[in-house]
Amino acid sequence: MPHTLVDARGLKCPLPVLKAEKALDLAPSGALVVVLATDPVARIDIPLYCRQNGHAVTQSGDDELRFEIVKA
Repeated sequence: MPHTLVDARGLKCPLPVLKAEKALDLAPSGALVVVLATDPVARIDIPLYCRQNGHAVTQSGDDELRFEIVKA
């Protein structure tokens, strides 16, 4: 499945969420946006953002986090 990749590795909160939000704003409904992040706070912030906006999200990884977000 084609997707948009957001590389937010090395960025601190709130930048990973803001970059994900921008990519999701540009994506059509149903699109997959993959976010890579290393900030541990992203583990909380990105799923929270997705829940608040109705996007489906799965998360994997420990030191390098990978979020797969399907836009609502």
